[in-house]
Amino acid sequence: MLTAIGAAAPLTMVRAQTPAPTELPPVTVIAPSPLSGTRSAKPAARPVVRSRTARTRAAPVQTAAAPEAGAGAPAPSERDSSLLDRDRIPSNTEVLTSADFSRNYSTNFLDSVNRKLPGVTLTDQTGNPFQRTLDYRGFVASPVQGTPQGIAVYQNGVRINESWGDVVNWDFIPEKAIDRVSLVPNNPIFGLNAIGGALSIQMKNGFTYQGVEAEVLGGSYGRVQGSVQAGGQKDNVSAYAAFESAYDRGWRDYANSSHVNRMYVDIGARNDQTEFHVNFTGANNLLGNVAATPVEMLNQRWSSVYTWPQSTLLQLAFVNATLSHNFSDTWSFQGNAYFRGFRQSHTDGNGTDVAPCDDPRTLCIGNGLPVFGPADGPATPNTLGNAFLGEIDRNRAATNSYGGTAQLTNSDRLFGHDNHVVMGVSVDHGNTKFTASSELGTIDPNNLFVTGTGVFINQPDAGLSPVDLHATNTYTGIYLTDTFDVTNKFSVTAGGRFNYAQIDLHDQTGTNDLLNSSNRFQRFNPVIGGTYKITPNLTAYAGYSEANRTPTPLELGCSDPNHPCMIDTFLVADPPLKQVVSHTVEAGLRGSWGRDAKTGVLSWGLGAFRTLSDDDIIQVASPLGVNNFGYFQNAGQTLRQGIEAKLDYRFDRWNAYANYTYVNATYQSAITLSSPNNPNALISEGGVQFVNVTPGDRIPGIPAHRFKAGVDYNVTDAWKVGADLNVVGSQWLIHDYTNQSPKVPAYSVINLHTSYQVTKNIEVFGLINNVFNQHYYLSGAFYQTGGFVSAGGAPNLMAQLSDPRAFVPGMPLAAYTGIRAKF
Repeated sequence: MLTAIGAAAPLTMVRAQTPAPTELPPVTVIAPSPLSGTRSAKPAARPVVRSRTARTRAAPVQTAAAPEAGAGAPAPSERDSSLLDRDRIPSNTEVLTSADFSRNYSTNFLDSVNRKLPGVTLTDQTGNPFQRTLDYRGFVASPVQGTPQGIAVYQNGVRINESWGDVVNWDFIPEKAIDRVSLVPNNPIFGLNAIGGALSIQMKNGFTYQGVEAEVLGGSYGRVQGSVQAGGQKDNVSAYAAFESAYDRGWRDYANSSHVNRMYVDIGARNDQTEFHVNFTGANNLLGNVAATPVEMLNQRWSSVYTWPQSTLLQLAFVNATLSHNFSDTWSFQGNAYFRGFRQSHTDGNGTDVAPCDDPRTLCIGNGLPVFGPADGPATPNTLGNAFLGEIDRNRAATNSYGGTAQLTNSDRLFGHDNHVVMGVSVDHGNTKFTASSELGTIDPNNLFVTGTGVFINQPDAGLSPVDLHATNTYTGIYLTDTFDVTNKFSVTAGGRFNYAQIDLHDQTGTNDLLNSSNRFQRFNPVIGGTYKITPNLTAYAGYSEANRTPTPLELGCSDPNHPCMIDTFLVADPPLKQVVSHTVEAGLRGSWGRDAKTGVLSWGLGAFRTLSDDDIIQVASPLGVNNFGYFQNAGQTLRQGIEAKLDYRFDRWNAYANYTYVNATYQSAITLSSPNNPNALISEGGVQFVNVTPGDRIPGIPAHRFKAGVDYNVTDAWKVGADLNVVGSQWLIHDYTNQSPKVPAYSVINLHTSYQVTKNIEVFGLINNVFNQHYYLSGAFYQTGGFVSAGGAPNLMAQLSDPRAFVPGMPLAAYTGIRAKF
């Protein structure tokens, strides 16, 4: 699902150090340069940081979220000119360290991100714990094809949004190998797709992690997983490796199991001026999927599914080389080069639009069109008796991509003032071969399993025909940003990035020349902002930025309402789409209070944001009303605005946090959209269901309220207990553009966790998720009622289902326990 993998991750990693309440004084946070993963901090007996207020060396502190024992706690090199004080960044950045991804708190990467990052929620369109969607401020990074994406995700400086559909395959990321994660909004330097922000993941290496650790976890629904990581350094050479394997049977009925196998290896070398790394990420994952299920079925059985099998095979081979060099105390170079091989095969059992013709001896599709296989051949005879009809949709994407980034950083003083300049260029190119087909099938009335018949549907007039497409992407970016200290308290950041995207589609079947297209997009996106140190413990920030997202090949090939596509499967020749351009303003205050064991340490933040997007791209359901069919279109302007508030408090044996985010996401343009199966839709003379969207209507699928809180308590030096609360507000059903149907209800979930340090090197831990076994919905949409048609006139299967709402249910109570050993 990928051709070019975007540009390097400017301003990607932010190094956070949270002071423990018994240490003095707190340190200012340091941010690495725009290209992450290029230089490891050298260990020092007494870590040195740059103080934003006094510009003197601060005493070192131990951090509650510091790397685990044996991982080391390196400090930034004083000569590394790429470092930038995080308090000078004019946006609400957030940071997680490797300790936040401990299995002591959660069973996977996304749960860890959701637990601690304000403004983030998780939705689920696949029913798979390894393939959920991350929502931040109403923009998403999702593994589901057909989901318009709005967050750029980077791993070691390489954008890992699969550019075929900009999706993010979270299951590829070896979680044990994560060193830290930064969430940065309001910065176009991250390149394409960062209209809602960027998530940058920095991996471990042998300079930042030393030791050996093995871990095993097991629990509910057949979950068994294990991991091993090891890192070390000898003189100026380092090595690190992590291997992970997991099996999860899934809690939904039938085929929902997952097998995940992934690895990460890094080899590095350095001297006083230069550091070089080569790293490899590999994965081979088979994931079971479950789509939204009709509400009437869920009311009868919470784990029920609506047609299967659905599975995805995902494979990755990703090699990345990074180089950094300090020319002097103030000039440095950062660069990378990568190759990424990606393979995806998807199988999906669905209902079908195929039915007996007026002459029941043959089968038809759409408006009475005979089913052909192949096209222009004889009509397919109806020999299926009274079997209920379905289809199996398959697609495969094979992508090879490569690219690189070169960047210079300078920290020379300008006119006697501190100044930090970053400039760079990136070029990324890739090739994708995409194939797809649809096989006529029959549905088992007992369990809704779809079995293929060997007849492959080839009916272009109905939007169903085999696809063989070659797509090439070339993305070029040039960026520059400068942070200038006007005074010792006031810093200004200004800069921008120019993006140029080339996307070419070439039909390989020789039957659809109209699908061939050559698309070019370009734009310069500016950024400007400032920070002001009101007091040593209080900073104000404000910023404005613009960013753009170009349509993906999938979106460009599926934007005609008269020829809807089986999303992520079928492509047709369609009208061109415009690129999305976002305009973001945000401002806020952040600070801390308390510096000793008597009062504890309180850190807090309060901010507001507003993102207005021009020509936003949305996915619209097919006017034909067929499940899983749709198309993409520009929807004029959309607005996402709101507030964010957060608190973190550490005192003695207590550690507590709370954060709240309000997101008001609305359409700002009057548009008419197809909305089949919507009970509140209007009906045109041609029988098409539609709605008239007016400015102010809420965007479906985006909860307005998000609240999280948690507490940890050290009962003894060895025993810790804790709890987390996650509250997500109500949201409108997908495709309920005019907000007339009942909402997806709000929900709250409480999770518990505990850990016990048996010895210095052995720890046991346990988790209980959804401790009160709440039944709740993660998302909802409309579906086509009426059941499945029989080939021979038998009564319709599932015809009794009349409520057009379908939901993805949340996981019931689940318990896990594990053991970790360090050597």
